[in-house]
Amino acid sequence: IYADPAKRLELYFRPKDPYCHPVCANRFPTSTMLLRVRRRSKKKQQLDTEEQIQPEVQFEMEILGIVTTVYKFQGMSDFQYLAMHSGPDGKQTSMYDKVLMLKPEKEEFFNRELPLYIPPPIFSRLDTPVDYFYRPDIQHREGYNNPQVSGENLIGLSRARRPHNAIFVNFDDEEIPTKPLDAAVQNWKKVCTNPVDKKVEEELRKLFEARPVWSRNAVKANISVHPDKLKVLLPYLAYYMLTGPWRSLWVRFGYDPRKQPEAKIYQVLDFRIRCGMKYGYAATDMPVKAKRSTYNYSLPITVKKQGSHTVSVHDLKQGLGSAGTSGAKKSPSSRYKLKESVYIFREGALPPYRQMFYQLCDLNVESLQKIIHRNDGTESECTERDGWCLAKTSDDLRDSMSLMIKQIIRSTRPALFSNTTSSEDGKEQLAYESGEDEDDEEEEEEDFKPSDGSENEMETEILDYV
Repeated sequence: IYADPAKRLELYFRPKDPYCHPVCANRFPTSTMLLRVRRRSKKKQQLDTEEQIQPEVQFEMEILGIVTTVYKFQGMSDFQYLAMHSGPDGKQTSMYDKVLMLKPEKEEFFNRELPLYIPPPIFSRLDTPVDYFYRPDIQHREGYNNPQVSGENLIGLSRARRPHNAIFVNFDDEEIPTKPLDAAVQNWKKVCTNPVDKKVEEELRKLFEARPVWSRNAVKANISVHPDKLKVLLPYLAYYMLTGPWRSLWVRFGYDPRKQPEAKIYQVLDFRIRCGMKYGYAATDMPVKAKRSTYNYSLPITVKKQGSHTVSVHDLKQGLGSAGTSGAKKSPSSRYKLKESVYIFREGALPPYRQMFYQLCDLNVESLQKIIHRNDGTESECTERDGWCLAKTSDDLRDSMSLMIKQIIRSTRPALFSNTTSSEDGKEQLAYESGEDEDDEEEEEEDFKPSDGSENEMETEILDYV
């Protein structure tokens, strides 16, 4: 906790109770000294039996060091939830011996009938009292009537989404759009106010002319544009596929990949790096870190979280996509560009994330391209699952890519693959070896540092355009 300034120190009143809710201490800087004080008392000789003996007291002080950080518990500590059950007579019965498995148990332990006990996942987001400042009732003039309730004057739980007016198309839709919505045109004209924006628009037009289907990551790796401007620009030039082999991709207006067999090279492949004991390495041994983990869920024990800077239309007009924020060292031509590894797969290189969405044309490996083009010239039907490719093409691609990932990890960490055997089908089965030095593992992991946050557009991209 001390190593992470954003964490709060937790104190458990019942450390052995897994249902104990901790109290949290906030971190404060200080400049105090740590003292060691010794009190020495020395008895005086007794001269008269009637007098009381007054011992001689001496204090010795020694400065041990300087304290720069202190933790103070300032919150409430009354959020506790015990594993108890209230009987019909109101008597409380402990359930700890019934819900906690402290040793290997037989099947009867899991088949017992027990009262329902579900502890809350979060007790409270706040541990300090908060004052609610209610507004007084509004005094209207005489004759005032409340307006009729409608969606325009209702206060929602969150702010209304800023519409970016994208057009969504399902695989089953008969028609595809040939032009953007009028609102999308107006949105882009509103923020396109400087020459750099015009240049970005022309660059994106050229991209769609050379290749009619793009992922957002691929666009961000080819042109430098502020992400908030890209949200407005993409609906102006393309529509978004929701389902089918081109899901999560942006398609040029007027182009229907379902009617063009050559569009199979633009299909999407959902690839996830396989990890587990049967693959020869565990999740903790992966040089590629996960985008997020439940183990890092720190609410509400974090002091503060880095909030994203809210960008307004005024900021975009002022050239945020070109001049950018102050202090940026990158040139405008590359400030917002991503690395090509976020959308291109190459042999011998690890993906930046454990889950990636590749377009088939971006798999730059000859053996993978042979799998994709097995049925060139004989495509007869475009299906929702496989598109213009042969059945199970995606499975064959994933198997080949996973084998390449194994070879890369084996070359960087040979200790994980000390025993290799061949199975009947010729595929390598890699044995897992435990006991690798943890210090060496940490040093190797430091060499690979993927960027913070997720650049995987399928997670939240659709919400940006609703």
